[in-house]
Formats: sequence, structure tokens, C-alpha cells
Amino acid sequence: MRLPVDVLADVEEIARICERSRSWVIVRALKSYLAAEGRELMELAAAQADVDQGRGVDLDEVIRELEGAAKDAAA
Repeated sequence: MRLPVDVLADVEEIARICERSRSWVIVRALKSYLAAEGRELMELAAAQADVDQGRGVDLDEVIRELEGAAKDAAA
């Protein structure tokens, strides 16, 4: 893997401070990314695939159902 010099410098500094290897720092960083932003991207891709395969619900239909439920609750 190739890293920009500034990123590698940060990785090396963190590794030095933690008394760990550069690989340890990079693996931790990747796990953190995958748990947050990466997970969100995968969920969005899965949702788009559901919509593409017709497993979605039309927004107007959802709004009508919510409006109906609100009217029923108010009555």
C-alpha cells in the first residue's frame, strides 16, 4: 500500500506514541473507518439494490399512510 508522506508521518508518530507498529495503527484506522463510514456506504448500497429490485415503498404511499394514522389518532 502506498501512503502520502504526511499520512505516513502521522501513522509513524501515533505508532511511536502508542509503542505499536505502523501496521497496528493502520489496521485500527481501517477498522474504525469500516465501522463508521464504510458501514454506512455498504448499507446505502444494499438499500439501493433493494429499490432497484422493486423491494421499496413509494414515498407518497408512506406519507398517505402517516397522514391517515395521524387523522385516526386525532379522532
